[in-house]
Amino acid sequence: MIELKSSDQIEKMRQASRILRDAIVAVKPSMKPGVSTNRLDDIVREKIIASGAKCAFLGYKGFPKTICASVNEEIVHGIPSDRVLREQDILSIDVGVEYEGYFSDAAITVAIGKISPEAARLIEITKEALYKAIDSANPGGRISDVSCAIQNHVEDKKLSIIRDYVGHGIGANLHEDPQIPNFGQPGMGVRLKKGMVLAIEPMVCIGGHEIEILEDGWTAVTKDRSFAAHFEHTVAITSDGPEILTDGIMQRE
Repeated sequence: MIELKSSDQIEKMRQASRILRDAIVAVKPSMKPGVSTNRLDDIVREKIIASGAKCAFLGYKGFPKTICASVNEEIVHGIPSDRVLREQDILSIDVGVEYEGYFSDAAITVAIGKISPEAARLIEITKEALYKAIDSANPGGRISDVSCAIQNHVEDKKLSIIRDYVGHGIGANLHEDPQIPNFGQPGMGVRLKKGMVLAIEPMVCIGGHEIEILEDGWTAVTKDRSFAAHFEHTVAITSDGPEILTDGIMQRE
């Protein structure tokens, strides 16, 4: 069942999204060689708590940390640790916030120091796919229009979509209906309506799309160990089109 949010509910999600944005902005300067992913987790957690919000991922289905920190071939759900970031790594962080009973969710992938042209291209194309998907999320359209926009852009650039994970609705729960695959034909599935709020999140890799889960039970990696990137925004469907609630966590280029 898909809940259409009222203007008051969306305003609470805007507030949760502002807190999330501020946490990511606060941690970005520390995302550099020589810093551990545990340190990044500490910075985000402290910022969220200081804002009067809750860390949505901490304890969610047993997840032990505030952020997902996924390095290089890690796609999503990487657990922060004492691992120290190195020059030429790429890092995806995924962050969720709960504020006054409503959630926001966002992810970015960044270069750690100087990275290869191939890795930089992966990051840029994944981000471009997110914004093409958002631009297609208009009232009266279909969920699969969003999916198709991601797939077309990524595959036109000869990269691969990770097919095992999907975007999702979001609101009073971190994960709600509808699911939003990152691939599919246009004009299919649920019709988009004013009041829907979606977490749109393409995950893209350089090699094949097959994945494995590491022994920690959480971290998803590419089976061929090719690099992967992940971007996500929380987006409200309004009568005027999509509104990016988590705007400000990255620059649209």
